[in-house]
Amino acid sequence: MSAFLAALAISFGVIFVAELGDKSQLMALTFATRFRTVPVLIGITIATAVVHLVSVAVGYGLGAALPTAWISLVAAIAFFGFGAWTLRGDKLTDDERDKAERTTRSAIIAVGVSFFLAELGDKTMLATITLATQHGWFGTWVGSTVGMVAADALAIVVGRQLGRHLPEKAIKYGASALFAVFGIWLLIEALRELL
Repeated sequence: MSAFLAALAISFGVIFVAELGDKSQLMALTFATRFRTVPVLIGITIATAVVHLVSVAVGYGLGAALPTAWISLVAAIAFFGFGAWTLRGDKLTDDERDKAERTTRSAIIAVGVSFFLAELGDKTMLATITLATQHGWFGTWVGSTVGMVAADALAIVVGRQLGRHLPEKAIKYGASALFAVFGIWLLIEALRELL
């Protein structure tokens, strides 16, 4: 498998899982109740593409400057942290929900700005930085962007079809377990290089 396809697949999988049950999914559901689905997805895509482009630039720059064994070790610790963060969960506050529902400007701009601000420093941004330290920036950027948009689109479609949220506990535990698996994998990789 080429380096691009590997970066694309890994980034897609990690970010898709990280986004499940995240505050951004709840925001997507809220915006989808106020606006048509397509403008909501366009706004999410634009914001995600910009945030993740910054993330891969930071991660790729760090990856070029640091030894790979230490990057793997830090990435493993980060993924264990993402797993714990996922277990803790995110909630959409009443204030955030009210802001999403009151927005009367263009749906694309409203959703794009909201998602851009919500994603700064979020676990998906940090996961993208971590992934970009080890994989090509372009594949990581495309994979992480598509993974996040796909997870948010899934939330919108399922939420509209079922009229309620996905089972929160199952998503939370499943996503956390996958982060732990990625963390163990990176830890083993780091220890092999260090020992």
